[in-house]
Amino acid sequence: MYSKHIIIPIFVPHKGCPYDCIYCNQKTISGQHDETSEENIKKTIEDHLATSGDNAYVEIGFYGGSFTGIEKELQIKLLKIANHYIKDNLVNAIRLSTRPDYINTEILKYLQYYGVKTIELGVQSLDNEVLTKTCRGHSIDDVITSSHLIKEFGFDLGIQTMIGLPGDDREKALHTAERVIELVPKIVRIYPTLVIRDTYLEKMYNSGLYTPISLDEAVDICSELLNMYKRKSINVIRIGLQATESINLNNDVVAGPFHPAFRQLVESRLILKEIVQCIVKNKLNDKNEITIYTDHRFISNVIGQNKYNIKYLKTKFNFNEVKVRADTNMKSENFLIE
Repeated sequence: MYSKHIIIPIFVPHKGCPYDCIYCNQKTISGQHDETSEENIKKTIEDHLATSGDNAYVEIGFYGGSFTGIEKELQIKLLKIANHYIKDNLVNAIRLSTRPDYINTEILKYLQYYGVKTIELGVQSLDNEVLTKTCRGHSIDDVITSSHLIKEFGFDLGIQTMIGLPGDDREKALHTAERVIELVPKIVRIYPTLVIRDTYLEKMYNSGLYTPISLDEAVDICSELLNMYKRKSINVIRIGLQATESINLNNDVVAGPFHPAFRQLVESRLILKEIVQCIVKNKLNDKNEITIYTDHRFISNVIGQNKYNIKYLKTKFNFNEVKVRADTNMKSENFLIE
C-alpha cells in the first residue's frame, strides 16, 4: 500500500492539436509558455522526486495539447525520457491526455511498451451541437470507439468534460455524464467553461454572442454530476481549473464561473442537497433548531463557505438555530441530524 500518489506534470502546450477549439489557450491554461526541452523535463522530474518521500506511487503525466497527435518521433523521445525513470524504479507509470480521434491500435501498442498506464481523453461533451459549436473536430463515435479500445488494451481510461460551452445546458450536461458512465472510465475531470484571454470565445463574449453560466449554476450542475459519478464509484479527480497566477479573475480569466475553491463549493452544495432531503424525509422541518453531526473532515463542507449552507437551511425551514458538531464515530461523508 502506497502512502501517497504523486503526479509529476510535464506540459507540452498546444502540440499535436491542429484544432483551435473556441475556448482553448493551452499556454495560458497550463501556465507553460516555453517549449519543453529534455533538460527541463529531467529537471522537473528530478525536482519532484527529490521531495516525493518514501512509499509514494509516482506517475509522470504529459498534459497540454494532444500528446498522441505530436509527431511520433517526438512522442517516442518524451516517452523514453519518462520510461528511463520507470526502469530505474523511481517512477511507477506514465499518464497522458489526448484527443479521442488520436487513438488507434498502433498508438496504443507503443504507449503500452513505454509504460503508459492512464490515458485521459478530452471529450468535453457528448452532444453533437456542442461539439460543432466549439469546433472540437471529433465525433461522439470517436469518443466511444477510442474509449473501448483504450480499455481493451488494459489502460486506465480517463474522461475530461466541460459544462457551459456554447450550445450546452443543464440537460445536455447531465446527458453527457450518463453517456460517460456507460463508458465506465476509472477517472473523470469536470471543468466549467471559462472565458480565457486571446481565445475565440473571448471574441464571442465581447460581441454578446456568448454568455457564461453563473458561478451558482455551475456549482449546482457540477454537484449533480459529482453525485452521478459517485453513485457509480467513478473517481472525480478534479472539478474546475486549478488557480494559478494567470488562471484568475482580472488576469487571463476574462469571465465565467471561476472560484479558487470551486471543488469545495461543489462538494458543499451536494451535501446541502442531501441534508435538505433528509430534513424533508424525516419531517424535521417543524423543529425550531437542528444539530448536524458529521466526521470532522466534512464539517467545512456541511457549513459551507461563508456559512452558506447554514444560512440556506435557516431561511428555507425557518430554523432558529442550525448547529454542526463533529462525531468521531462517523468515518465517511454521512451525517446525522437531530
